[in-house]
Order: sequence, then C-alpha cells, then structure tokens
Amino acid sequence: MAILSKIKLQVEQKLPFALYVLPNQNTICGIFQKDDSIHDFKGQSGFVFASFDASKKNVIPLESSCFMEEEFSFDAAKHKEDLVVFSEYEKNNFENSVEKAIASIQNGDFEKVVLSRKIEIEKKIDLIETFLRLANRYPTAFRSLFYHPQIGCWMGATPEQLIKVENNHFETVSLAGTHQKISFKNWSTKEINEQQIVTDYILDSLHKEVLSLKVSEPFTVEAGSLVHLKTTISGEVFSIENTKNTIQNLHPTPAVCGLPKEKALQFINENEGYDRKFYAGYLGLWNEDEASANLFVNLRCLEVEGNKINIYVGCGITGESNPEKEFFETEHKSQIMKSIL
Repeated sequence: MAILSKIKLQVEQKLPFALYVLPNQNTICGIFQKDDSIHDFKGQSGFVFASFDASKKNVIPLESSCFMEEEFSFDAAKHKEDLVVFSEYEKNNFENSVEKAIASIQNGDFEKVVLSRKIEIEKKIDLIETFLRLANRYPTAFRSLFYHPQIGCWMGATPEQLIKVENNHFETVSLAGTHQKISFKNWSTKEINEQQIVTDYILDSLHKEVLSLKVSEPFTVEAGSLVHLKTTISGEVFSIENTKNTIQNLHPTPAVCGLPKEKALQFINENEGYDRKFYAGYLGLWNEDEASANLFVNLRCLEVEGNKINIYVGCGITGESNPEKEFFETEHKSQIMKSIL
C-alpha cells in the first residue's frame, strides 16, 4: 500500500505528517510535510493541531506537503486486549481531586469542571499497525495520527466535533455524559443537567457569529463501547473570520474545561498536576480557499513517547458527582485506547 510505505519513510526521515479517517468512511488521508519546520497556524490550509490551552496552534500546511489518500477495508488482525490494572494510589489521588472540586462547586466557586488524568504504560508500539486497529475498531469516530519530531506523536478516535463549516453551513455538537453501552438504561438528572450546561454555553458563544441557529433535542449516541448524550447545533456563517472567531469563543467548551471557563481553568491548572498538552485541544482540516473547516476535539487519545504510552481521560464534575463513579468513568474511557495496544 503506497500510503503505508510513505508513512514509514516519513518516520524514518523524521518528517511531520498527519493521517486521518473521517467518521463513517474508509479512506485514509495523509498530509506529508516535505521538511521538519514548525508552522504556526494563521489560517493557512492544512491539518491543524492545537493544544488545550491554545498556546500552541500548529498546522501541517498543504502548500509545503504532499497529499495522499487510499481506500482501506480495515480488516486489522484480531488481538488480545491487555487491560492494565489501576493502582489504589491513582484511584485515591483522583478521587481526592474530585472531592475538592465538588466542595468548590458547592461553595459557589464554579458550576462545573472537567478533571482528567494521565495513564502511563510502558510499551513500544508499531504506529501503523496500531493506527489500523484504531481505524478498524471505531468507524464512527474521527481517527487520526499526528507526528512531528519537534511537537510529538498523538493518535486518537474522537467522537466530538468542534466545528464543521461547508458552503456557509455551520455545525457543532454538545456532548456530555458517559455510560458503558452494555449496561446503559437511562440518563440521570446529573448527566442531563451536565449536558445542558454545555449546550447553553455553546449557544451563548455562537450567537454573535452564527445566524439562524437550530438546536436538536438531546439524543443518545454510541462511541465504541460507550454511549454519550448529544445535541446537534447548526446555523449559517458568512466569512472565514466568523469561523475563526467562533473557534476562539468556543474552545475550550465546558465539555473539556468547565463553567465559568476562567475559574474552571484555574482549578484545573492548580489541581490536575500535569500538562494536558494537546489532550482536549482540537485538530482537523482547514481550507482557507474554500472557507471550510472540519475540526474535532482531541479526546480518546494517546501520546507516544519513545517506549511509553500516555493515555489521557477525563470526566465532568458537578455538585452531584460521586468521586468513585467518576474515577471508573475515566477507566471505562481509557479502555478505548488500551484495547488497541
């Protein structure tokens, strides 16, 4: 397969590239940069890769890259799932942070905060084989592999669209609440309220830049072995500047940060104990000439650091949260990436 050979060559030569497969499609697309320069995103067409705190907005630009695409059947070989057992220390540490967040919410400091954890696994993986397993296992997700020798290597299968703009038509989603698909019955009041917080924030962020807003009723959507509560929001935008402003207003949403944004961010920075880097940032396609965008939130992702894998997972905390239940929500989410290793 030509695209697989190109990936191997890029890695050997330490040249940046981005692979992606759009939701419900079987075409692997690749943007392969011709040198190892770092390009800051300033609106140029290409594959965008932005950090959670938006301090880093990188792009693999189309104008200095070659583009390839290839149809795949995604018949990756069967593999045994290695479920890594968590430590009591990790569990207690995360639950203590959740308890602290609940106390701050009940004290009126903020309404919601999203806490996350980093799970480190000592393992060397084959990038191509692992990506093909991921692409095969999660067909409804946006599947991606980003590599830059000076930025890092990230892989993921995110269920969450940040924005999609095409022919002036705008779409985004409000996604929150998590259950295992196998045991799901109905959504609790806590989960319904949590998702409504996200929806209300998005609508408030959009009204200055997006016209004729339409909002669906919340519905349940599958994402691998999990289910989430989702609302679709659409409207009209009339310039690329409207789209840029909308991204700035939206990111990070309460689905990955909290509300109010500034106070939730402060709590995250003071209590998570690590740098999220590109976890819960955004990534995807930007086309300046066509005034189109197809960007996703970087969730259900892992970072490759030599012979170590970092899996990033989080959950939304409100005043009604249960610390142990929130910990196991992060464990369920971690299985999405653990199952492809």
